[in-house]
Amino acid sequence: MTKTSTNSILVPIDSTEQTMIALSQSYNLARFTNSKIVLLSVDDDKSPAVKKRLDELAKTASQKSGQPVETMIRQGNVYEEINKVADVLNPIFIMLGLTSKLSVGNLVNKNAFKMVRESKHPVISIRGKSHRDGCKTILLPVDLSKETREKVSKAVALAKLFKADIRVISILTQKDEDSENRLISYSNQVWKYIKDQGIRCTIKTLRGQDIPKMVLDYGREVEADLILIMSKAELSMKEMFIGTVAERIINESEIPVLSFRPMQRKDTTVFTNPY
Repeated sequence: MTKTSTNSILVPIDSTEQTMIALSQSYNLARFTNSKIVLLSVDDDKSPAVKKRLDELAKTASQKSGQPVETMIRQGNVYEEINKVADVLNPIFIMLGLTSKLSVGNLVNKNAFKMVRESKHPVISIRGKSHRDGCKTILLPVDLSKETREKVSKAVALAKLFKADIRVISILTQKDEDSENRLISYSNQVWKYIKDQGIRCTIKTLRGQDIPKMVLDYGREVEADLILIMSKAELSMKEMFIGTVAERIINESEIPVLSFRPMQRKDTTVFTNPY
């Protein structure tokens, strides 16, 4: 990146400790990508005290990150405004601090996941309290969906940026041998591709039905710093009731989760050369 880069990282700010943690996690990312940090406060309070607090926070953030920091104040629904501002800024990441675990009865956090799911921009959701600076290990769950190919290329780009390792995990849930063999074969293709890019990579195959739990358990085992998933812009009625794998991972993970919205493309079942 050149120093004239106009990259930006959007960090929504409120009064919670978790948004401060999300902000602190943006510092290294801003340095690595030569990005400015944009602090967004969505607050109906128009008093000078709100702007003063945000300006003071921006000054501190600029000193700690070494990058320029700008501020914005908007009124309205916080999650709607985040996506509206993001659509104008086109940030490389949105850093979203989440305060508590999602639940069916927690409307605020359900709206947070809806914002992540509908965002056109990559969102890093941060729930845990303790995180390492930088990123040493990226966890990459793969399956036979077309979206996995997008995750692989993004994981490779991030691994090169941070000089990180990638841990590939695939989970066998199918009962038919053909599907399992295809997933094992595809996972090995992904592993080989990543290795050919000069990135340290391991592969793990597990069997079970509770995919989110198994992904998160393995993430803790390998001390992952980031989990890459694809969120879905549209949900089926079944997913509306039971929740998606993506929602559960975002809900339950103490490890930061990077969510990408899949590109619109024609479906395919050919996995012989996904790159």
